[in-house]
Amino acid sequence: MQYIKRDIFKPLTETLKRGKSVILLGPRQTGKTTLVSGIKHDLYINLMNTKERIRYESNPAILISEAKNLHKKLKRKPMIIIDEIQKVPELTDNIQVIIDNNEAIFVITGSSARKIKNLLPGRVIKFNMYPLSIHELTDLDLDLETLLSYGSLPGILDISDPTLKEVELDSYVNLYLEEEIRKEALVRNVGAFSNFLQLAALESGNLINLQRISQDVGVARSTIAEYYQILIDCMLADKIEPLTTSTSRHKLTKSPKYIFFDLGVRMLAAKDHLPTLKDVSHLFEQFIGLELLKLLSFKKRKAKLLFWRDHAGPEIDYVLYQEQNYIPIEVKWSTQPTVKDTKHLQKFMQEYKTEGFGYIICRTPRAFDITERIMALPWQELDRVL
Repeated sequence: MQYIKRDIFKPLTETLKRGKSVILLGPRQTGKTTLVSGIKHDLYINLMNTKERIRYESNPAILISEAKNLHKKLKRKPMIIIDEIQKVPELTDNIQVIIDNNEAIFVITGSSARKIKNLLPGRVIKFNMYPLSIHELTDLDLDLETLLSYGSLPGILDISDPTLKEVELDSYVNLYLEEEIRKEALVRNVGAFSNFLQLAALESGNLINLQRISQDVGVARSTIAEYYQILIDCMLADKIEPLTTSTSRHKLTKSPKYIFFDLGVRMLAAKDHLPTLKDVSHLFEQFIGLELLKLLSFKKRKAKLLFWRDHAGPEIDYVLYQEQNYIPIEVKWSTQPTVKDTKHLQKFMQEYKTEGFGYIICRTPRAFDITERIMALPWQELDRVL
């Protein structure tokens, strides 16, 4: 695959230029190491390397001495890259000391936030790394159906044979079970978690019923909630909260949705078949949700992605919320949505503060106005909603 400049590279490097350290969190094989290798650095520590990992496990404080000596030698703050920090989370205390002493700038990567949740509050700026976005894929000849089936991990997109794609994705799922779940001892019963993982993948993008899943897996409801938190901490899923405030007396859904970070990984984790026409609209909805999360991660970092559902029936797939303003977004597999498709959007826009447009993201070749305040937008132009 040709080199693809990642959208997140610019905001990340601008943060470093301001003298701030950063942590880049994302699932394996999303391109974190490739991205940070393009940053000019003075010391690179790869904790996936057994020798390096053992060295810092046995004496985490040695990092303080190394940084101090580099600072003296260079007569400036060195740029230090630490790859896969979750392998030696004890280093975070020492990183904090070094930053407080103003002796280095750090670029830290990790594929799990579970052991580093309280990493350096206020001292390190967090960025999230996702698979390739629509914008990053602009120059590649990829059809939508392929993205819905096999996702957008760089290494998977580089494989042309669909059978080999599935083999690699299956290996990816098993690697997470072995490396992140079993070896890190995140759960006591790996078999139960494996069963949960399949159900969670099948339920990706749906409202979650913890009680029903707990009965299917055969573990307590609280354990299922903990399993979902593991998915989030290991960057395998994103949680989308419902909008629960209302100016009317409508009873709104309070259950969240979880979306797998990549649709190809979702397919293999679910042991699912390739999508049929019946499935594809739901996958398209998840695809757009993931793309919105990618956009927010480097363009509108303070905005929130929500959804809205009234128990009486109306539902909005996604709602962007920032500075007391809402942007409602519906997702339709249609190529030419009509006024009839705007019913829920209009209801939402009557009740909530929406200063701009509401949107229907669909497969139309070109944008067009359905009503005065509701626009049909091609999925390739999703960034226009911001």
